[in-house]
Amino acid sequence: MTYFVDVALRWSDMDAYAHVNNVQFLRLLEDARVAAFAQWFSEDRTLLDAGVLVARHEIEYLAPLVFRHAPVRIFLWPTRISGASFEIGYEVRDPEGVGDQLYARAETSLVAYDFPTASPRRLTSAERVALRALAGAPVPFRWRRR
Repeated sequence: MTYFVDVALRWSDMDAYAHVNNVQFLRLLEDARVAAFAQWFSEDRTLLDAGVLVARHEIEYLAPLVFRHAPVRIFLWPTRISGASFEIGYEVRDPEGVGDQLYARAETSLVAYDFPTASPRRLTSAERVALRALAGAPVPFRWRRR
């Protein structure tokens, strides 16, 4: 788990309880994922240009995240790769020099999609190679450790 993206928090991410709202975590993950894909698939932009859809999110909240000017560091990696879909695992943490808090673990299931035909498509061999090069262990959700 070495790839990460630092994502800024917004004042509007906070809710009435003075911490980052649980729904805003999805935006943080999306911001990190979009930045990662630009790097992971820089040579072959088929996945980004042709389409990819979110099929599922799972988030395990571990600590409240309050607004601050320092960004959060989101580590992300592919965890499962199949014919037309893959999963991305995440850890939302403090960046180096700010602390060592783990705020959340998450996973997103994504499906390669062909918008002109309105149907899923198979991942290309180049996409599979790029994903496999970064692949790591499944997200260690608490429910998986039972």
